[in-house]
Amino acid sequence: MRYVLDTNVVVAGMRSPTGASAALLRLARAGRFVPLANVALALEYEAVCERAEHLKASGLTLAEVGIFVTAVLAMVEPVESHFMWRPQLRDPQDEAVLEAAVNGRAAAIVTFNRRDFGLAPGRFGVDVLLPIEALRRIER
Repeated sequence: MRYVLDTNVVVAGMRSPTGASAALLRLARAGRFVPLANVALALEYEAVCERAEHLKASGLTLAEVGIFVTAVLAMVEPVESHFMWRPQLRDPQDEAVLEAAVNGRAAAIVTFNRRDFGLAPGRFGVDVLLPIEALRRIER
C-alpha cells in the first residue's frame, strides 16, 4: 500500500505520539505501507515541523525536530513529478501532495483536511482518507 501523508498528519504525529498520525508513522517504519513524497512536500514537512508553535506543542528542540523529520524522510519513497497537474486545488500548498500521490501511484492521500482536496484526487483514482481511516485500512 502506498500513501502520501499530508503535512498536517506528519505534524500531528510529531505533536502527539499517542494519536492516529503517530501510529501511522510507526506502521510506516514497520514496513506496513510505503509513504511517498516529492521534494516540495519533503521541504514543506521540514519547514512546518520547525515552526515555533509546533516546537512548543511537541516539547521538542529544533535539533530533535530535525531528527524527527530526517527519520520520516528516511522512510519515504521519493517521487519524481514527471507531469504537473496544476492547478487542481484551491490551496497551492496542497498541489504538491496531489502531485506526489498521482505521480507515485498512491492508493490514498492521508489528511485531516479532506475538503481541501475536493474531487480532484478521485479523478486520478486516489482516495482521500483521515488518519484513523488509513489505520483501519492498513490493519485489515
